[in-house]
Amino acid sequence: QVQLVESGGGLVQAGGSLTLSCAASVRTFSRLTMGWFRQAPGKEREFVAVVPWGGGTESYADAVKGRFTISRDNAKNTVDLQMNNLKPEDTAVYSCAASYTFGAREASQYESWGQGTQVTVSS
Repeated sequence: QVQLVESGGGLVQAGGSLTLSCAASVRTFSRLTMGWFRQAPGKEREFVAVVPWGGGTESYADAVKGRFTISRDNAKNTVDLQMNNLKPEDTAVYSCAASYTFGAREASQYESWGQGTQVTVSS
């Protein structure tokens, strides 16, 4: 089981930036696909971004493409989500997740989840 702990959420004005970080407690971090998902009140959880293992190409949801950047540091067992030009519709609880499936984009493909961190964007 992979333990995941997110940090970096908070309140920001529209147009602002935040960086979320996720720390993983596992020895095989470099072999995991790491993803970020979000869930807004009353809505289904949705995919945000993914970074596969082994230098695979990052992938993003259309709603965040060009504004968010996912990156990983295998030496530190961390994955970050840099969020720029935030919009009120980005308000949600953001969770990182770990999968042994290369490039997974479906929540059902992820075996481990963090508790989530709240991001609130005011207009």
